[in-house]
Amino acid sequence: MRGILFDGEAAVVVDGLGVTHLEPDQVRVRIGAAGVCHSDVSVIDGTFGQMFTPPFVMGHEGAGEVLAVGSDVTTVAAGDHVVIATIDNCGRCSVCATGHPTLCQTSKLGAAIAKRNETGEEPGPGDLPAYFTYQGEAIMGFANTGVFSEEVVVGQGQVVAIDKRVPFTSACLIGCGVLTGTGAIFNRAQVYRGDSVAVIGVGGIGLNVIQAARIAGATKIVAVDNNPAKEGFARQFGATHFVDSGQVPAVDTVREITAGGVDCSVECVGNTKLMMDAVEMLRPGGNMVILGVAGMDAQMELAPFKLYQNKSIMGCRYGSARPAFDIPTLVDLYLDGRLLLDELVSATYDLAELDKAFEDLEAGKLARGVLTMG
Repeated sequence: MRGILFDGEAAVVVDGLGVTHLEPDQVRVRIGAAGVCHSDVSVIDGTFGQMFTPPFVMGHEGAGEVLAVGSDVTTVAAGDHVVIATIDNCGRCSVCATGHPTLCQTSKLGAAIAKRNETGEEPGPGDLPAYFTYQGEAIMGFANTGVFSEEVVVGQGQVVAIDKRVPFTSACLIGCGVLTGTGAIFNRAQVYRGDSVAVIGVGGIGLNVIQAARIAGATKIVAVDNNPAKEGFARQFGATHFVDSGQVPAVDTVREITAGGVDCSVECVGNTKLMMDAVEMLRPGGNMVILGVAGMDAQMELAPFKLYQNKSIMGCRYGSARPAFDIPTLVDLYLDGRLLLDELVSATYDLAELDKAFEDLEAGKLARGVLTMG
């Protein structure tokens, strides 16, 4: 089968990929579509360090049809349409049991991430799950998925059945960009009706932060980007104001629009200067959420006094998502017309056109690009 490998130097389309045999708690999925996320760029340019040792299958934002299930799987069946989540969680530890699966450190992937965060030591062979085969060797999929391929094997906790009325090209985006962006508002910051929100970076993640703020009832939603061409996207998804940070001072402008600062600011770029700006945009009692992924060695200097008036800085992995609950909820919002998914898909590409998708992404032409497996 076809797929896209990162070989340590470049992303290349290969034929001859295979998947491992199903374990009792695993699911085999034929991929219908896969979103192209900036994290796919980051894994190539080294932003994520060496967490995933090449060669590995790329892609982490996918949806498809279940082909087969292991003997212990009870949540999905062959023929179901599913969204694939990147979270690998055990479902049994204290954080899983209390509704925080993104914090799980019991699963194989969770343990490897925890080890790296504590010691700085990169995972070695055997530390991470490997569900693909290529040239006789077992290899990993990026972010425990590898959806830039025609088929994948994943744990049953990573697949959530969805209504078949949702096209794969739209459904795939739920698996990362939509869960991450909406989760920052719904799960982490818990934005309330009447709140004000500033969103720094109007890419695929930022647009979902914006529309979640709209759904939550925020009355002032200020989108900030240095590309004025993003204003149309921002307003379509719910921004009430747009600040061109290439032309005006973003912090001062946001504070002026909101009469002193916002209740919540979300940084979606991964730039430490913008993270500091996001703190400066807060009113007393406000929360700043970091969604953008900075480099492994990036540092942010902050005077503690900046937080004196009950301001908070919140980390947020994967939207603090609870996939089994959040994905069906997002599908319901889509079917009700409140969550925009089809409008996120700016262009579709064949697997062989990944370089073009990356080029369009970096040029700011896309809300989201999607690979199809046809």
